[in-house]
Amino acid sequence: MNPEAVAVLIPITAIGGFFALMIVRTLSKVYTAKLQAHGQVPGADARHEELAATVEELRREVAELAERVDFTERLLAKQHEGQKLAPPR
Repeated sequence: MNPEAVAVLIPITAIGGFFALMIVRTLSKVYTAKLQAHGQVPGADARHEELAATVEELRREVAELAERVDFTERLLAKQHEGQKLAPPR
């Protein structure tokens, strides 16, 4: 390809790409707004808050159970070590 043709095609491609980007960005904003408008369900916020509270409660319960398991493992390890270290009879 000759250099003169490339020199003309570069600005044309750049300007065309810029306008294509602007059009795609505008269309995506319109599409997103349309989806958000149709996606809003009455009472969805209350349901979301209820689910968030339930998840938080479950996290607390899991943390408490993990602490109990750790405590039990430590007790069993101490008992097992005590049996290992006992002098033979």
